[in-house]
Amino acid sequence: AGDAWFMNSASQSLGFILADQGFDVWVGNVRGTHWSHGHVSLSVKNKEFWDWSWQELALYDLAEMIRYVNKITKAKIFVVGHSQGTIMSLAAFTKPDIVDMVKAAALLCPISYLDHITSDFVLGLVKIRLDEVILALGIHQLNFKSNMGTQIMDMMCDGHIHCDIWLSAITGKNCCFNDSRIDFYLEYEPHPSSSKNLHHLFQSMATAHIVILVLIFLIQNFAVIRKGSFAMYDYGMWKNLMRYNQPKPPVFDISQIPTSLPLWMGYGGNDALADAIDVQHTLKGLKSKPDLLYIEEYGHIDFLLSTRAKTDVYDDMIRFFNSVQKVSSFK
Repeated sequence: AGDAWFMNSASQSLGFILADQGFDVWVGNVRGTHWSHGHVSLSVKNKEFWDWSWQELALYDLAEMIRYVNKITKAKIFVVGHSQGTIMSLAAFTKPDIVDMVKAAALLCPISYLDHITSDFVLGLVKIRLDEVILALGIHQLNFKSNMGTQIMDMMCDGHIHCDIWLSAITGKNCCFNDSRIDFYLEYEPHPSSSKNLHHLFQSMATAHIVILVLIFLIQNFAVIRKGSFAMYDYGMWKNLMRYNQPKPPVFDISQIPTSLPLWMGYGGNDALADAIDVQHTLKGLKSKPDLLYIEEYGHIDFLLSTRAKTDVYDDMIRFFNSVQKVSSFK
């Protein structure tokens, strides 16, 4: 949810920093989060309400957010995404009608391929096929703030392992966020997502990898794991034929992202979800050469909540945006 960009002080949170730098900041909330439970006819109790994955978040939710801001401001926009926000962005940018409204994009911990996730916790979930078990049980909403979810988190944290250590086991060792604020973060995170989203994320992982932007600050992050592909949701051969007119789901071809779209990417050496090798895989698939920021000691959460992120990350991102703005103004 959008509140993830405002979890630290005004001098440390990207949402505030961009506004202070003169940017017109619009904050998106994808469906399923606490701030996005509305629907014209469905309740969150309905199975149909949760019938979506990051594919729909990219092609409908993000697309409509971009379209709305573009219509109101009558200007192309800068897009910033972290983790799940990056897989949504990369998928959306393969569509000409969406990317034409975007001036540039900054992707923190970019995710598309997930062949080298190193989180034993996440790999274990993939191996036991937890996503399939959840769907088989008829559970369509993943909500770690439900009674059951709260009990699981309490069991995993209290008296067993400190939550910052547990978080590191999922996301990689984070060097620079203030772990004394975990109780505050947990007042907002994690937000709900759909079981189908988790399943889609697990589908795309080669051998046994996935990204579950899961439990604590990652704006619901899940990703593509079992098949080592960056593809649409796999419904099985027969349903794929009906939906896609082919037995396998279509891939998102990131080589279709135009070279005219300036990209900036920040990634870390301690990230157990957006592994540096997988980031390189993504870079090889692009025709353009993004501006890159690599920070060896940063983990997955640091790019969002590091107390040093302004100096380490955001200043360089803003430099990139200003350079794009300057070039476009010159033209």
